[in-house]
Amino acid sequence: MEERLQKLLSSAGVTSRRSAEEYIQAGRVTVNGRRAVLGEKADPDRDDIRVDGRPLRAPERRTYLMLHKPRGFVTTLSDEKGRRTVAELVARCGARVWPVGRLDLDSEGLLLMTDDGALTQKLLHPSHEVEKEYHVRVTGDVERGLPRLRGPMELDGVALRPARVAVLGREGRDTLLSVVIHEGRNRQVRRMCALAGLEVRRLCRVREGPVQLGALAPGRWRLLTAEEVAALKAL
Repeated sequence: MEERLQKLLSSAGVTSRRSAEEYIQAGRVTVNGRRAVLGEKADPDRDDIRVDGRPLRAPERRTYLMLHKPRGFVTTLSDEKGRRTVAELVARCGARVWPVGRLDLDSEGLLLMTDDGALTQKLLHPSHEVEKEYHVRVTGDVERGLPRLRGPMELDGVALRPARVAVLGREGRDTLLSVVIHEGRNRQVRRMCALAGLEVRRLCRVREGPVQLGALAPGRWRLLTAEEVAALKAL
């Protein structure tokens, strides 16, 4: 739950609320790596709050898991439209975890979930350019579309790093592609394919950074191994 930083610092025993204001104004407090401002709110369960570079709270036992998100589920913890959410699928994991990034309603595959705010911010920050690999089943003129898909592209006026695209196989009129990107813009792979004249029939994320989906079945989840967590933190 979000609360004012002054209250959070006071509750953590760092200093009084009045002195906390001075800490903030002096630039000694950061939230997710950004200098905090007076009156700002934060959630200590999700945000990385630091005073003089030190975490506000001592390290706690955190939960890290991967979910194979099925199609038809939204990547949120609640939904005002009453749609099924990924929170329902991990309700028995024993912790309050949230999604790291998104997969749209019609997409499926690897979705990392955690209660580690610092790692969440790290994985989502554009500067880290965490690779994401998708298996994409498309129709259309693939030979004509591949050079466009592999070349320079822009979405919403922002230049994208060229994607790595490989043909994995063909089945009838469909072609299965491996598409590796570094950004995570809204419906990015679908929009890239559309710009290349290709229609996406199915999209599944199979890897994020060093973590691979493997044989995990749709709707199932598992805890990450210590090696996987360490690899993510080392990015």
